Amino acid sequence: MIDQTRSSSPRSPRLGHAGPRAPSNWLSHRSARSLVRVQPSQGEVAQTEEQVLTRFEPPRSRSCMSEGTCEEEKRMSYAKLVNPALVPQSQPLNDRQSGNNAGGYVFAIDQWKRLERFLILGSDAATFYQSARSLTRDNARVVVDCWNLEPARTASMIVEISNEGRAPKNSPAIFALALGVCNDAVQVRSAAFDAVNKVCRTSTHLFEFIEVSRTLGKGWGRGMKRVVARWYDGHPTNSLAMQAVKYRSRNGYDHARLIKCAHPLGDNDDLARIALTRWICGREHDVKSLPNVVKAFVAAQDATNSKDLVRLIREHKLPREALPTWALRDAEIWKALLPHMRMTALIRNLGVMTELGVLKPFSGELDTVLECLLNRDELHKSRIHPFALLQALAVYKSGKAVKGERSWNPVSKVTDALNDGFYASFKNVVPSGKKHLLALDVSGSMGMHKLMNSPLSAREASAAMALVTAAVEPKTHFVGFSSNLVDIDISSKMRLDEATRKISRIPMGCTDCAQPMIHALRKGLEVDTFVVYTDNETYSGRIHPTEALKRYRKETGIHAKLIVVGMTSTGFSIADPEDGGMLDLVGFDSSAPSVMAQFSRD
Repeated sequence: MIDQTRSSSPRSPRLGHAGPRAPSNWLSHRSARSLVRVQPSQGEVAQTEEQVLTRFEPPRSRSCMSEGTCEEEKRMSYAKLVNPALVPQSQPLNDRQSGNNAGGYVFAIDQWKRLERFLILGSDAATFYQSARSLTRDNARVVVDCWNLEPARTASMIVEISNEGRAPKNSPAIFALALGVCNDAVQVRSAAFDAVNKVCRTSTHLFEFIEVSRTLGKGWGRGMKRVVARWYDGHPTNSLAMQAVKYRSRNGYDHARLIKCAHPLGDNDDLARIALTRWICGREHDVKSLPNVVKAFVAAQDATNSKDLVRLIREHKLPREALPTWALRDAEIWKALLPHMRMTALIRNLGVMTELGVLKPFSGELDTVLECLLNRDELHKSRIHPFALLQALAVYKSGKAVKGERSWNPVSKVTDALNDGFYASFKNVVPSGKKHLLALDVSGSMGMHKLMNSPLSAREASAAMALVTAAVEPKTHFVGFSSNLVDIDISSKMRLDEATRKISRIPMGCTDCAQPMIHALRKGLEVDTFVVYTDNETYSGRIHPTEALKRYRKETGIHAKLIVVGMTSTGFSIADPEDGGMLDLVGFDSSAPSVMAQFSRD
């Protein structure tokens, strides 16, 4: 007989405690001890099964095998030993679960979902439980596993996420490609090299790819030389000229170094191409044959007054990077740059243009900016990511630069346009018409983690994501949870900065991702879709989230669905991959809102 006299209520693990791994045999010695912990006391045995389960918490652990206990009570105890509804989150439900970084037990996502999370969210910022170095190493192992398992599928996923603008940054995709070209298998290297020019669209991307590959130990072999030569040969002369003046060097590499190493063929009959290549490499060249943008760049570097620069900018559409540093403190220069400024450059320089008085009420420049920020087609065409607009809103609204000493008085119309542009940057979403409970994890781990080294915490960013769904779906309600749950006064008509400010004021606590389902059942809420925005580091609840959802379905007769929006690139999810009514999505995937609506509708 198992000794039950020493069992005690399960304690919440300390923050940072990794917790034991899930046993391979559910009836192992450790599992047996954990099962004993949920034994009912004598006073609780008299309750019905329904009463116990509706409370969503296991009875206190106490021996029920004492003298005088009836056989019926014994049989009931054994049944409850294997009842998944009474297993706390600090213990595994089954051998498909594994320990998360907080000490709770959740489902491990497969390598393809993990790869998708990494490509979208990256791992350059630490979580509450894991350093950036540790998180990157874990994700790197997953990327390598995917390359080894299915090279073509891995390359296709990297290219798709990069080209469709689903990720806020291109760096994770570039890192994944670098891991591929460093692989020992020829098939893997070939698939990775074939994808390079589709992902590395600018010189900055190419320089980063070379730098990362070299850091990982890749040499200048034939494969590397061929892919770099293809990149240069694939750009028309005028396009390459613009790359040469706009992105002259990055990450310790420049165009001259790469051209000398790769020896691209070029076109021997194109005099402009020959002159451009020789100019880049610092060799003698025919000045008259140079592309016009290069001639304008050379003239701009020698210019001594703003008037000449303004003329060159307007005639040749010179970018900001082609100008001398002193010119960027002149308002007239920015006015000349604005009409042909790319979307990414535009949102990054809203602060400096406001500081210099370029953006002011009733000005034509302000009208130009507002038109750009509210143009859905241009937003999609530019691949500007919603997170970039959200980050720009947070910085612009603050009135000061994240780095440096620049400050400005925000123009309200620009703030409004950034807010509206955030919603417009997502793909068109057809509402499902279902009832959504939007549950935001406001625990300590969500508050401490900064998304992609931005000023925004994961829980503030999750509020912005939830507002996108609320703006589309007519039937939504917001709640926030940690160890307990509270209603949040957020509506679809609320501005992003106001919503994130409300979220940031909610007290933090430990994590129990079962709270939304528990709350809905207790309050009699009819919910079609629970949407939980979390880092999946749940551990403190007395029932697993999946079991809480099953109980909600059983009690209400509603086949409710669960969508888990992961806000960090860890390998865990509270969603059961074997339950067709549960879906795991990546936070800040620009396609997430449309996928959520489709899943709710089906």
